[in-house]
Amino acid sequence: MSGTRSRRHGDNLPAEVTSFVDRRREIAEVKRFLSTSRLLTLTGVGGVGKTRLAVRAAAGVRRAFPDGVWLVELAALQDRTLLEQTVADTVGLHDRSARSPREVVVDHLRDKQLLLVLDNCEHLVDRCAGLAVELLAAAPGLRILATSRHALRTPGEHILAVPPLPVPDPERPSQPGKLVGNEAIRLFAERATAVAPGFAVTADNHPTLARICRRLDGLPLAIELAAARLRVLTLEQILHRLDDRFRLLCTGSRTVLPRHQTLRAVVDWSYQLCSPPEQALWGRVSVFIGGFDLDAVEAVCAGDGIDRAQVLELVTGLVDKSSLTRHDQNHGPQARYQLLDTIRHYGRDTLRTAGKEAALRRRHQDYYLDLAERGEAEWFGPTQLEVAARTRSEHANLRLALEFSLSTPGESHNGLRLATTLYFYWGGCGFVAEGRHWLDRALALNTEPSRARATALWINAHLAVLQGDLLAATAMVEECRAWAQGRGEMTTLAYAICIGGTVAWFSGDLPRAQALLEDALARFEALGELNGTVIRGYLALIVVAVFQGDPARAVALGEHARALSDRYGEQWARAYTLYGLSLAEWRRGDVAQANRYAKESLRGTRVFNDTLGTALLVERLAWIAGTAGEGERAAVLLGAAHQIWHLVGGRLLLGSPHYLAAYDACEQQARRTLGDRAFQAAFARGADLDLEQAVAYALGEKPEPATPASAATDTAQTLLTRREQQVAALVADGLSNKDIAARLVIAQRTAEGHVENILAKLGFTTRTQLATWVIEHRKGRDQ
Repeated sequence: MSGTRSRRHGDNLPAEVTSFVDRRREIAEVKRFLSTSRLLTLTGVGGVGKTRLAVRAAAGVRRAFPDGVWLVELAALQDRTLLEQTVADTVGLHDRSARSPREVVVDHLRDKQLLLVLDNCEHLVDRCAGLAVELLAAAPGLRILATSRHALRTPGEHILAVPPLPVPDPERPSQPGKLVGNEAIRLFAERATAVAPGFAVTADNHPTLARICRRLDGLPLAIELAAARLRVLTLEQILHRLDDRFRLLCTGSRTVLPRHQTLRAVVDWSYQLCSPPEQALWGRVSVFIGGFDLDAVEAVCAGDGIDRAQVLELVTGLVDKSSLTRHDQNHGPQARYQLLDTIRHYGRDTLRTAGKEAALRRRHQDYYLDLAERGEAEWFGPTQLEVAARTRSEHANLRLALEFSLSTPGESHNGLRLATTLYFYWGGCGFVAEGRHWLDRALALNTEPSRARATALWINAHLAVLQGDLLAATAMVEECRAWAQGRGEMTTLAYAICIGGTVAWFSGDLPRAQALLEDALARFEALGELNGTVIRGYLALIVVAVFQGDPARAVALGEHARALSDRYGEQWARAYTLYGLSLAEWRRGDVAQANRYAKESLRGTRVFNDTLGTALLVERLAWIAGTAGEGERAAVLLGAAHQIWHLVGGRLLLGSPHYLAAYDACEQQARRTLGDRAFQAAFARGADLDLEQAVAYALGEKPEPATPASAATDTAQTLLTRREQQVAALVADGLSNKDIAARLVIAQRTAEGHVENILAKLGFTTRTQLATWVIEHRKGRDQ
């Protein structure tokens, strides 16, 4: 699960787990380039520290980007077609429309003041370049900071080559007070003290240490790997072995760049320092991507010379040698490990040379298929949250397993099976569009009629419904239904009928929806079939009953579905059942009960990071507030819901005329109560809340956004964008356009344009008038 950090005004920059050594000049250069360029690419050899530099520099300019600084990690992404989906997931978009992920991302970022950090682009250069060009053309407030071993080669790209750390001159003795003044020396010393706490840089060891850093060309990764050797070697031994390694390297290819030779030599050396079983495990764990846990290593890598009982000891050895790093950012119950990209590529090369890559990739696929099947079996039960967290942590490896199975001859049936099994994850954890991606690919490769294909069809049809793609959903339901009827497959037929009823509900054909859903639920009961999909069938029937004017029946259905969920400890479908009950009680006139159900449901959907459910329930609470005569609260909640809907592609499933009529009634009632001007002001305050603030306000955990103290404040909130409000404040502080550009990391022409727009919007002709207005605005706010 992700934390509660705002996904609209915040960022996802990781906390630094080791110290960051200087790089002040490079950080200043990055900031300077970002103030004048909209696309900056940091290039350099692997191990030079591009990612650390990008993250540190991005953290330093956070305040200049009201809509956040977002790190998109691409090293683990193998399917290039998922680039845009990965960007969408990173910035908090869980779009359920049938639009392409690229269109979704472009549309979302169009009006944002945001910094996007695309990390490790080298294996996706063409795709990243194309996306960058389209995003920058559509979103004038966007900046992109990329890291790559190769330039993206797009118009307007600025390139900053990240150099190695400066290295000391071993022949020039340092002054006693400046022994660790050099960046490379300081990095070695800081990493050395982690493995040898008594280590210190002295006048005696400084020359040796300087020679080591010079030998390593100042490459941070190489220095860190060498420092880790202090567990077992002295500085003199490290230097001697490096000399041997580089003399050996000189007899090799002269076409390899010197710094590539340096890093290769250090990794070679690290590899040779491992025992043969550790070397074997190093190669085998390279089939994982992103993070992995000990269970996965034991299942995939044991055997063929490595006993399962040895694995923990070997993992410990690789961690001790810094070849494997412990990676526990999510603080889950299991320790997780990760290979740095350079180390993983080295291990993969050794595995490939040994002719064992295909076998390990197949074992990797089998393990993650088993993990998905365990998740599916446990999803409808009390461990649902743990299943969601576990599956989310393995997202990168599941993608890799799917890619392997759908691109390897003879394995596509496993791809179909895995994509189908992950239905609980695609629908329950906000990855509807990605689920469609994999299921579409799997179905295209598995065209022969079968039970597996029929199951995939109704699952993909359900995802298509959630995207609003009713035409595709109908075609898949009909194919599934025809197959099931022809073979007497009653369970598959029941699902096809249920999803068909959902299609009818979304289409607004309530009588047909009722008939199909009642038929499906009767079949499920007779078959003894019960899971989250069945509960969602009850939800659909609840909503249909409400909009057909039978709220009493809807309440009865809701109570039954909730009892089923409670019996099995199910939480996700239970939250949606409460959503249905809230709608029914609201229509029945019990506003207080409707409010209680809606809030309880909202708490449930947020636990699963279910953005669709959150949007539904924030808006539901607006309807309830409107009915209760709380016009201003209703308007604020409508504004908050409006902003959240953008994250899921709009009110797709709410195209039903019945739902739209209820929404319009709520809005009109609030407008009549408040008047248009006050309604717009309240709506704007709600729209300015980020996701977590909106949820807190909807639940009554946060006070209502402050009502503006003056007409000037109303004007600021309704006429000026957040960026324009920032610029206006800086004008009042006496900054010139050039100063404003530097402060906000934007071009001077952009700053000038903002000032001109502000003056035009407010009807002013001079900066003095604007400054006076801002000062008066501040006085009113502070009273």
